[in-house]
Amino acid sequence: MPASALPGLLVAAGCAINPVSGNRELALVSEAQEIEMGRQGAAEVAATIGLHPDATLQAYVDRIGQTLAAKTERPQLAWEFHVVDDAAVNAFALPGGFIFVTRGLLTHMTSEAELASVLGHEAGHVAARHSVQQISRQQIASLGLGLGSILSSTIAEYGQVAGAGLGLLFLKYSRDDETQADQLGFRYALADGYDTREMIGVFEMLEQDRLLSGAGRLPAWQTTHPDPESRIEDVQGLIAASTESFGSKKIGRDEFLRRIDSMVYGENPRAGFFQDGLFIHPDLQFVLRFPDAWTTHNGNDAVTGLSPAADALIQLRGAQGSVTEAAQQFFAQEGVQAGPTSRITIHGNTAITGEFSATTARGEALRGVATFIDYRGATWGITAFTPAGRFGAYRDAFQQALTSFERLTDPAALAVQPMRLRVDRTPRAMSLREFDARSPSSIPLAELAMINGVDVDARLPSGQQIKRVVGTAVPRVAVR
Repeated sequence: MPASALPGLLVAAGCAINPVSGNRELALVSEAQEIEMGRQGAAEVAATIGLHPDATLQAYVDRIGQTLAAKTERPQLAWEFHVVDDAAVNAFALPGGFIFVTRGLLTHMTSEAELASVLGHEAGHVAARHSVQQISRQQIASLGLGLGSILSSTIAEYGQVAGAGLGLLFLKYSRDDETQADQLGFRYALADGYDTREMIGVFEMLEQDRLLSGAGRLPAWQTTHPDPESRIEDVQGLIAASTESFGSKKIGRDEFLRRIDSMVYGENPRAGFFQDGLFIHPDLQFVLRFPDAWTTHNGNDAVTGLSPAADALIQLRGAQGSVTEAAQQFFAQEGVQAGPTSRITIHGNTAITGEFSATTARGEALRGVATFIDYRGATWGITAFTPAGRFGAYRDAFQQALTSFERLTDPAALAVQPMRLRVDRTPRAMSLREFDARSPSSIPLAELAMINGVDVDARLPSGQQIKRVVGTAVPRVAVR
């Protein structure tokens, strides 16, 4: 949903009763509009980031989420809970009840109760309409990383890094919002029978992950949430004030670990990865070099590079039809003024390239170059653009990137495989160090301790399930 469509979803300023607090508050978005915004945003998340392919895991997470949603103040919403295929340690909620956890977060948790506390927290944001409050205050703008938000609708599909869906994802909640979501998540999970003392383990993991966090398409959870230490203190206060018998509540460690056994850990290089400015895709067998120091993003539907000044963008994505058909479709778009095109060869691959200009919805003039390459029976489009006055400064960088597309031939890169979790049992009582020496992991001991929720020097009882990580790191790629 483009940012330009959002004003149509906003109604005249008014007040509504918050379903959690019972207080009257400013609300420019009705519940129906909230749900529609969330639904469209969720579709964009699925297209841009991508959902985890394991249907059984998706059903497991959704089942837990649905029982929690029934405990909220808004059980009537069409709640959905999904796992996105991303290495970052994150979870987020879109308006209207569309909640996502990342694969990376699942690999870092140790129990169903921990998962329930996270899902409950995100459900709390929805129940208390925190995103609606933010939208009402900020008149939501989409997250385009720089130029993505200024493109006219005619070429937005080629240049937009992320639309309103991901913009909703990155709404910044206040500290009070986050505290309230923690309290609500604690209450929902406890009402659903979970031992909410496990919530502390999530925050301890986040604190440990602060220095060890890996890359992903999304920022890690701790960058958009308050300090884990203060959240631990708050939850300890909730535990102390509760009259519940936590020892009788469920944790679900074995069941949870069974569900994530063999899951990809960290980045999945088969889906493409970066080494410095070089993008390498083993499955599709190509490489593309972005300019030095540019911010790069490997999305589910496009690979994008943004200049340090956020005033130029290069994007690679699949195109429909032959190179001739794809070029004709692009340059014939309403609002796009095409310059001369030419048929060229890029590292042995037939391509059509040409410059273009366009005017944004704000009346700003853009100028760029689009190239469509025939490679292994598929058509790839590379679009590069910048404000018209900056085109001369970026022309060489654009051309170098466009002509860098070539076949991946490095055998190690072609054969690279992701690291994966393996859940083993200790054969006897032993320390974590002894376990790691007996069954080595591909990650440092401190990281192994973190993803298992134990100290580096922890003693493990006989038969305890322990995660370890197997596989090799991504090799350096040799490009001719």
